[in-house]
Amino acid sequence: MKISKQYLNDLTYPLIGCCINVHKELGPGLLEHVYHQCLIEELKYEKISFKSELEVPIRYREKEIDTKLRVDLLIQNCLVVELKSVKEIQPIFEAQILTYMHLLKAPKGIIVNFNCLNLFKQGQKTFVNDIFRELPE
Repeated sequence: MKISKQYLNDLTYPLIGCCINVHKELGPGLLEHVYHQCLIEELKYEKISFKSELEVPIRYREKEIDTKLRVDLLIQNCLVVELKSVKEIQPIFEAQILTYMHLLKAPKGIIVNFNCLNLFKQGQKTFVNDIFRELPE
């Protein structure tokens, strides 16, 4: 399948819908792990292809380094999702997702923070990189 900006945007909509469903059911205030497991069930129910706790490869001086670095979710091999349950999104979380996107060569990433009152308005932040900018519409 050819990835385009439209494809990624069309993929984002059902993903956010799944996150909203989990948030509506559980509300804010739980640990990230709980939301992660429930979101996995929601993605399965919606038949959205994903990898959970995917190990992010690190190469240093032409050698694969065993770091156990893991991304929360990789949706259809092109959309990085980092889950949080925190008071506010910190700059370190933004750096983290941008690094995951770079290492996985993913054009788009989303931080989802379940610790908010309205996930649609306050609980998500989207990131794109040069890979995304170079994609066809």
